[in-house]
Amino acid sequence: MSTPAEDGLFMPAEWSSHARCWMAWPCRTGLWREHMVDAWRAYAQVARAIARFEPVTMLVRPEHLAEATLLCGRGVTMQQAALDDSWTRDTGPTFITDGQDGVAGIAWGFNGWGNHFAGYANDAKLAETVLADQKMHAYRGPLVLEGGSIHVDGTGTLIATEQCLLNPNRNPTHDQREIEEVLALHLGARRIVWLGEGLLDDETDGHVDNIACFVAPNTVLALAPGDPDDANHRPLADNLARLRSARGAFGRPIEVIELPQPAPKEWNGKRVPLSYLNFYIANGAVVMPSFDDPADGPAREIVARLFPERSVVQVDARAILRGGGGIHCITCQQPAGRPLA
Repeated sequence: MSTPAEDGLFMPAEWSSHARCWMAWPCRTGLWREHMVDAWRAYAQVARAIARFEPVTMLVRPEHLAEATLLCGRGVTMQQAALDDSWTRDTGPTFITDGQDGVAGIAWGFNGWGNHFAGYANDAKLAETVLADQKMHAYRGPLVLEGGSIHVDGTGTLIATEQCLLNPNRNPTHDQREIEEVLALHLGARRIVWLGEGLLDDETDGHVDNIACFVAPNTVLALAPGDPDDANHRPLADNLARLRSARGAFGRPIEVIELPQPAPKEWNGKRVPLSYLNFYIANGAVVMPSFDDPADGPAREIVARLFPERSVVQVDARAILRGGGGIHCITCQQPAGRPLA
């Protein structure tokens, strides 16, 4: 079987035109507990914000269809699905394109973020289900990989963290070189920039979408180290140093822009992995988190300067963070184009 790269396909940048955004309605009672309704409201607010700019399809269990429909409103399309959890960035497909009008998808292996969570059989099949529904060609990714663990600029540069992609709880039989080969053959990566660690107490084992993301070809927005006494200072400073010394595709130096951190917050005795970087780039907009923090405004201003032709919409993401992720984690963009069969 051929690989996407052999068929002329690659993963486009998130700021390319979208056909829709995929989301999944919160349903894991053991995760959200008494805060389930708060999670529903927060997901609905994100869905409504994105739906102002592009179509949104919300995957939802049948028993939650009434609540989801009411809270999201008529602007969000409901689609019933078997779900275990609500993080489509990690359980949905990685969509790839031929650079013209054709779109296909990759269904990677999924094991509950390195078996941090049990009961993920439905989510492990979700990517294939979505691609089948779209009548879109599905490549089988030969790795356990979550969408939040990678970020691309659409021109051949990919960033990821060693903590996550090289973690033996994902792919214990693959070494770094083998993983890089898969990323090249399936996503079109020509240069991979390895960062070290993610944020403290991030149950994803250091997803890159909390610490760095591309905002333009060869341009990375990265979380600033902040307070030297903060536990996240050392790994974030190390990541900045790696980015500034790295080269992107075609040997070009990477431009690095820093984004401030919100103040630390805890929930149930653990630090919550807050990050303004965990935003979603929609058609004509950036939907980014706020945390009722003094840095909300300055962070928004930086993002607005980087995307002058897009509206910047902030949504309070504190209820989402109780589940362990942010706005980027609960969204999955499908590029515009016709499905390749």
